[in-house]
Amino acid sequence: MQALTAEQYARLQQLARAWEHRHLRAAKAEARYNPRLGVDALCFQPHALGEGREVLLGALITPLSLSLALVPLQDEPPAAPEALRRVSLPSGVYPFRPLVLEGQPRLWVCELLDDLSDVGSLQEGSRLAQRLMERVMTPPP
Repeated sequence: MQALTAEQYARLQQLARAWEHRHLRAAKAEARYNPRLGVDALCFQPHALGEGREVLLGALITPLSLSLALVPLQDEPPAAPEALRRVSLPSGVYPFRPLVLEGQPRLWVCELLDDLSDVGSLQEGSRLAQRLMERVMTPPP
């Protein structure tokens, strides 16, 4: 595994804070909202897509869901909200949709778990994200 730079860590934390700023108020009104969880960008690693494009790939956990997330390393033009980017990973092909966060570079997400109401703590959420990334990055037997 390649370590992220301090700048990349800071960028991921900015994305998490931008999600809170944009979505947290509405999230609190949803029945599946889990007050024991925060928003965090976890287990990110550099990943090469086709045509030499580089992204950071990891997990975005929120009080509502756990998603795979792609953060392009180069700026790219805004995508239409209904755009879909299919990405091949060792465990299969995943559909990513753009998630717009004010003042932040492009972020693509693929929601895998849409209800985390039974996750008991931040630490349990982090372990869940780690297991998710291990499975996603491991080819099927």
